[in-house]
Amino acid sequence: MIEKLAQGLEGSMTYTEYMDLMNKLVLTESTTGEIDQDRVEFTALNYKRSLRLNKTIQLSEIETSLFKGVGIKQIWLLITESWCGDAAQTLPVLNKLAEASENIELRVVLRDEYPELMDHFLTNGTRSIPKLIIMNPHLEVMATWGPRTAAATKLVTDYKEKFGKIDAQFKTLLQIWYNKDKGKNIINELGVVVQQLEKQERILAEDRV
Repeated sequence: MIEKLAQGLEGSMTYTEYMDLMNKLVLTESTTGEIDQDRVEFTALNYKRSLRLNKTIQLSEIETSLFKGVGIKQIWLLITESWCGDAAQTLPVLNKLAEASENIELRVVLRDEYPELMDHFLTNGTRSIPKLIIMNPHLEVMATWGPRTAAATKLVTDYKEKFGKIDAQFKTLLQIWYNKDKGKNIINELGVVVQQLEKQERILAEDRV
């Protein structure tokens, strides 16, 4: 798996490069992965959402302090595609968290360009995105997260149980939920993840003494 991670990392982008790619796709009326009109339209919509979130997502002093205090080097590799609505609500938040820390490097890789990498990180047997892989500099996986927060996942599960499938109406409801949440559930969940990783590192350091 380390070989696949290395390949994905080599082909990955910074957040700025990913936003530049999104801009080019919008200007050329295109998308990543398999091209169809729905995905082209979602890419354009997601680019607008990302630009808005880049300006509006704010970390509290406590949240900033938590991620600024991350003491172990981490690579956050996010697997995504430009048309993914959940990713558009997630990636700007991840970027804010990475910006708060000198030890977190955020990289973005396209799922359909690295299917074998994606297949190591399936969710319930599916290639669900976005999927975050947290690694150390040796490309050892320390944690994974995604494609959604527990709260958003419950919305999906409850809707499926009631209506049998995810449809356009639910996608609208989910985006409304994201807008109200303002990234807080993502921040909280990843805050717990980095705290757990710091605790594990302290235990390992004590064992090495």
